[in-house]
Amino acid sequence: MAAPEQTPAQYVTIRGDREISDRIEAYLAKRDGVDKLLKISRYASKIIIASSLLSESQPLNSKLKSFESSVGVTRKALRLGKFLQSFNALKSLEFKTKRDFMASIAYGGEGLYYFAEQFVWLSKAGLIDAKHSSRVSKIGAWCEFVGYVGSIYVKWMDLSEIGEKKERLRSESDENVRELKLRELEEKEMMKRLSIVQDWADWLMAFADVRDGKGPLTSPLLLSSAGLLSALISAHKIWVSCRV
Repeated sequence: MAAPEQTPAQYVTIRGDREISDRIEAYLAKRDGVDKLLKISRYASKIIIASSLLSESQPLNSKLKSFESSVGVTRKALRLGKFLQSFNALKSLEFKTKRDFMASIAYGGEGLYYFAEQFVWLSKAGLIDAKHSSRVSKIGAWCEFVGYVGSIYVKWMDLSEIGEKKERLRSESDENVRELKLRELEEKEMMKRLSIVQDWADWLMAFADVRDGKGPLTSPLLLSSAGLLSALISAHKIWVSCRV
């Protein structure tokens, strides 16, 4: 049977995706979705500044610096209370396997980082003394740094598990079922690999923070590029989650 002709209001894919306007609305309704758009704009600005495309004397250069700083503070405010997501995930662990232990490092580090960031925002907003900002930022950076170690390890374990599932699919007798499940696993595998790349990019920035921007792998252009890469991957993952 031929597929029915689509009207303009029915421009969806064969997989049942939302219309583009509905998908954008769903994306913008997510706190993380807005946060990642801000992150993209911030690190794109930092790349322009770090690459010296604009001279220090140009008005646009100072405007970009002001914009980048303002967006950074806005992102901290947008993530208020986000630490609860990590701590709730931490409570759900049973601590029976090595994966649970490494996941506790990932969730714990992430949660403490977001918790510390709330005080950094309050400091930058002028509500508490700014002299505490640097110390709290350093504590948060160390928590984030350690958390990404656990996160990367857990995701490598997840990749290994996906590979094992793909191997077991070879014994599936129904070819249609096998192909459908294989496509699903390959999509999960791709997203997991992107998540690992994102974690490495974020880990690099956390590494620079704990080193106060000194030493190897702390070039402003390198770190800005890592931040933009992380933001684009995050935005892509959230966009995919808004598909249906």
